[in-house]
Amino acid sequence: MQIKNSRFQLILLVYLVSLAIFTLTRTVLLVISWHDLGTLSASNLLEIYARGLLFDSAYCAYALILPTLYIWLFPARFWSARWHSYLAQLIGFVVLYQMLFVAVAEYLFWDEFKVRFNFIAIDYLIYRREVTDNIVQSYPVALIMGLLLVVCGAVFWWLRPIVMRALNCREPFGDRSLIAIVLLLVPLLAYLGLSQSLRQFSDNNYINELTGNGPYQFVAAFRNNELDYNHFYNTLSVAEADRLLREEVAEPNAAFLSSEPFDIRRDITVSGPERPLNVILVTIESLSSDFLGYFGNTKGLTPNLDRLVGDSLFFTNFYATGTRTTRGLEALALSIPPTPGRSIVKRLGRETDQWSLGQVLGDKGYQPYFVYGGRSYFENMGSFFQGNGYAVIDQSSVPSDQIHFANAWGMADEDLYQQAVNTADSEYAKQRPFLLHLMTTSNHRPYTYPDGRIDIASGSGRLGAVKYTDYAIGQFLQQARSKPWFRDTIFVFVADHQAGSAGKRTLPLERYHIPLWIYSPAHIKPQINSTLASQVDVAPTLLGLLNMSYRSCFFGRDILKSPARRALIANYQYLGLYDGQEMAILEPQKVASLQKIVNGVQLAEQSALRADPFLKRDISYYQGAAYVYRHRLNAWSQRNDLSVSGPLHAAVDGSSH
Repeated sequence: MQIKNSRFQLILLVYLVSLAIFTLTRTVLLVISWHDLGTLSASNLLEIYARGLLFDSAYCAYALILPTLYIWLFPARFWSARWHSYLAQLIGFVVLYQMLFVAVAEYLFWDEFKVRFNFIAIDYLIYRREVTDNIVQSYPVALIMGLLLVVCGAVFWWLRPIVMRALNCREPFGDRSLIAIVLLLVPLLAYLGLSQSLRQFSDNNYINELTGNGPYQFVAAFRNNELDYNHFYNTLSVAEADRLLREEVAEPNAAFLSSEPFDIRRDITVSGPERPLNVILVTIESLSSDFLGYFGNTKGLTPNLDRLVGDSLFFTNFYATGTRTTRGLEALALSIPPTPGRSIVKRLGRETDQWSLGQVLGDKGYQPYFVYGGRSYFENMGSFFQGNGYAVIDQSSVPSDQIHFANAWGMADEDLYQQAVNTADSEYAKQRPFLLHLMTTSNHRPYTYPDGRIDIASGSGRLGAVKYTDYAIGQFLQQARSKPWFRDTIFVFVADHQAGSAGKRTLPLERYHIPLWIYSPAHIKPQINSTLASQVDVAPTLLGLLNMSYRSCFFGRDILKSPARRALIANYQYLGLYDGQEMAILEPQKVASLQKIVNGVQLAEQSALRADPFLKRDISYYQGAAYVYRHRLNAWSQRNDLSVSGPLHAAVDGSSH
C-alpha cells in the first residue's frame, strides 16, 4: 500500500495543504491576539499547536470522506482521460481557493468576535443580505478576492506536478480499496475519540479558542444551537430546584398560584392607583459601559448620555444576560434566563405566545410596539415580537422618503427615533398609553452614519459610531421634550450587550457590564443605584414604577423594591450566576465551577460540587427556565389556566439525575 504510486496522493496533498493553512491561520490569530494572551509558556504554545493539530486533522478526516469515495470508486478507464484531468484540476483549484477564503474569513471573524466560528457564523450565513452588505461596506472585498486568486494560482501551479502524477496513476481496485478503507476509518475514530472538552484545557479562553479549528467549530455549532438542559447540565431533584427557584423569584407582594413544579406564576399586588405612563424602552446596539465618561472614558464619546446620568435613575452595577442582540431582547421582553443554545427569539415555531412585557401591558390597555432600524426578519425578531403581543415597525414598513440614511443593518438611529416620535404622536392622539420597544443599529460595523452630525468621519470605526449613537439620543430627547406626551412617559435606555464578547475567562464579567438609565423628570427622582442586577430585572422594575398589580411568570425582580442582588449572565453554552463576590458557572457534560471575584478581578475557576449552595442557586435558575420553556408554563394563553402543569411533568422529569 504505497501512497506515492496511488490516486490517493491527492488526498494526502489536500490533507497537508489544509494543515499548513490551518497552522498558518492559528499562528496569525495568535500573533494578533498576543496582548490578550498574557504570559505564554513554551508548554502553552506546544499544547495550542498539538491539540489544534488534532482538531485540524479531525476536520480534514470528515471533509475528505466524499473525495475518498470518489477517488476509490471512479472507473479506471476514465481516470487518466484528458477531460477528467481538466475537471480534477478545476476542482482542485476551487478547493484550494475555498480553503484560502475560509482562512481569511476566520481572520475577519476573529477580528470582530475574538473567537473561532460559532453559532454567530451560522446566523451570518442565514441572513446573507445584511451580512454581505456589511462586509462589502467594511472591507476592500474586491482587492481581497483578487489577491486570493493570485495566491491560489501560484500555489496551485507549484503543486500541479503532484496532481498530474496522481491523475496518471493506474492501480488495481483492490489496492485502492485497502487504502480507502483505512482512510474512511479515520473520521470514525475522530467521531468516537475527539471531544470539545479537549480544547477547554486553559483558564484563558483565548488559548482555548486558538486550539480549535474554525470549520470544525462551525459544524459543531449546528449541533449546539439548542441544548437539552437535563441531558447536558447539572440538575437537582425537581423538588429542590423548584423550592430554590421560588425563593429566588419570591417578593413580599407576590403570591404563587400553584404548587406544581416550576410553576412560578404569581400575582404581584400593590396598593394605590396605577400610573399608566407611556414607556419608551430603547435597546442600544453594543453600548459598552466603558464608552461612557461616567465609567472613566476620556474620549468624550457620550456627552448626552453622561448628562443624562445626573437626570436619571442610573444603574451602575447592571449586566447583560448575553453577548448577542437576541439575548438582550429576550431578557428585556420575557424576563427569562438565557436557556442554552440559541435565544428563544430564534427558535422558529416555539418563540411565540410567551409571557412578555408587551402582553402584560397590552392587558392593561397599552399598545405595544417593536420599532427596529433594520428589517425585522433578521434574527426572527419580527415573528418573535408579533407573536408576543407587539405591533412591528421596521425598515421595510417605513416609506423611503422618511429614511434619509441607511447602511447594511438598517436606517440611521435618528430616522428610527423619528418613527418612534411619529408613533407616540399617533397613540397620544388616540388617548391610549403605549409601549415602544426600540432597537437601534448604527453602533455596528461598518459604523456609517449621516455626515455632518459629529466630529468623527462616518465609517472611520467604532468610536464614531458610539458618538453618533449618543448624538441621535440627544436629538431624540430634545424633540421628545417638546411633545405633550413627554411628561407622562418613562424613557429607558439600555444596551443589548457589550461591544465585545471575548475575554480570558469563560464568562468575562467586563464583557457583560452595561449601563441602564430610567428617565422621567416628572415622575422619577434622579439617583445613582449600585444594586447588582441584570436585564431580566427590567420588566418587573418598570411595572413596579407604573405601580401595577399584575400576574407574572417573570424570573426577574423589581430592583427598587425587592432586588435579588444577582446577575444572570451566559453565552450559548456556559450559564452563570454572579452575586458580586462569586460566580457559579454551569457547562455541558454536567461540569460546574466556581470563581471568586476579588476587587472586580476574576480568579481561576475551581471545580464545584453540586452540593455547593451557591451552585444550587445557579442550577435552579437555569433548570427552572429550561423546564418552564419546554413545558410552556410561561405561555401567555395559559396565564389563567392552572392545569397546564401537573403530575405528568413531574413524573417525566422528576429524577434527581
